[in-house]
Amino acid sequence: MTQTAGLTRTQRVADTDIRFRRRGTGDTALVFVHGFLDDQYVWDGVIDALAAPGFEYVQLDLAGSGDRTASGGPFDLTRFSQDVAAVVEALDKPFVLVGQSMGTLVAELVAAGHPFPALGLVLLSPVPLAGVGLPAEAAEQFRSLGGDADGQRTVRRQLSVALPEAELDRLVVTGTRIPDPVVRDLVDCWNDGDPRGQTPSEYQGPVLVGRGAADGFVTDELVKAHVLPRFRAPESFTVQGAGHWAHVEAPAEVAARIEAFVTGLPAAAGGTPQAPGRGWRDAFASKTDTAFAAAFAEDIVLEASVLVLPVQGRDQVKATMSAASRIYEFLQFVRETEAGPRTYLEWEATAFGGHEIFGVTVLTKDDEDRISHVAIHHRPLEAALRFSAELGERLAGDVDPGHFYNAH
Repeated sequence: MTQTAGLTRTQRVADTDIRFRRRGTGDTALVFVHGFLDDQYVWDGVIDALAAPGFEYVQLDLAGSGDRTASGGPFDLTRFSQDVAAVVEALDKPFVLVGQSMGTLVAELVAAGHPFPALGLVLLSPVPLAGVGLPAEAAEQFRSLGGDADGQRTVRRQLSVALPEAELDRLVVTGTRIPDPVVRDLVDCWNDGDPRGQTPSEYQGPVLVGRGAADGFVTDELVKAHVLPRFRAPESFTVQGAGHWAHVEAPAEVAARIEAFVTGLPAAAGGTPQAPGRGWRDAFASKTDTAFAAAFAEDIVLEASVLVLPVQGRDQVKATMSAASRIYEFLQFVRETEAGPRTYLEWEATAFGGHEIFGVTVLTKDDEDRISHVAIHHRPLEAALRFSAELGERLAGDVDPGHFYNAH
């Protein structure tokens, strides 16, 4: 049983019908997004089994589902993403998004579109963001499930292998409460998807993808062909003896997978520092001031071949590194080694319309395992000079221009 079981409270987003439940008081929020025909309570078993230190657990109903069946439309991915983003804004803390089935589309869009991207993204039984693309006749079988208890029970039994009977009954009641027009719109969400699913994900932070081994809808082939390739170095897992609702069929195993993933993410404020190499790589993936700051000592010093003078202090360095990470169009770390307090990272990147940049980053940690010194070596020289000038322009007004190359 989670250590936060007795600390559940409900909060409302101002001037909306969006209510969300909060369990615990951690510095980082785990926000759970339910799937098609479900509600927020579908995550209770997983949350009961979680004991991740420093995390708060948050649940909500999407418009038209659960306790929000009286909500007005539209019932589309844009609306759902806006609702989840509103909850994230109300929380006002670092967050990780966990979505299941249709909820994975919503979670990805929020993770990519929020001004401060998610620290991590967990996709369970993930529907491709581009949509499933069922032919009209097959899609109509799902679209006609509104109010059809027998039909919904049949579908859930076909796509699961270990749903407890009591949970199956509850889920059928939950699903049949959703108005028929809403059910039809929900099918359009996951069947048609979003055009952004045709390209690499705009969210390039840490990702965990999981599915039930017996899921006949989100198959292993579907995940490998249309989900995993869109992310940077995603982690994945399979739950044996479970189907499409692995979080209900095997909540303890799903909770253990989520817990292992989130406790390895860049530390939120007050959290336990991560290994310098991992924290640095994940910060580059998130591209946010918050992610970089989590790994830095207060008095950190940054030296680089793109800097005329070193940049000093956590606030100045995190702003510089966040801006630098957004200049790169692509960056991958290809080699890592440690020697005492130093971590050496070799990397390859592109910027400025595909121009290649290569480099080595040396991270030095202090006695508290936070990064106290960074030295970054770029090549070739032409790219380094252009990078320095661009960085100076992006940081104008925030970092003294004397730190950067000026060709004029």
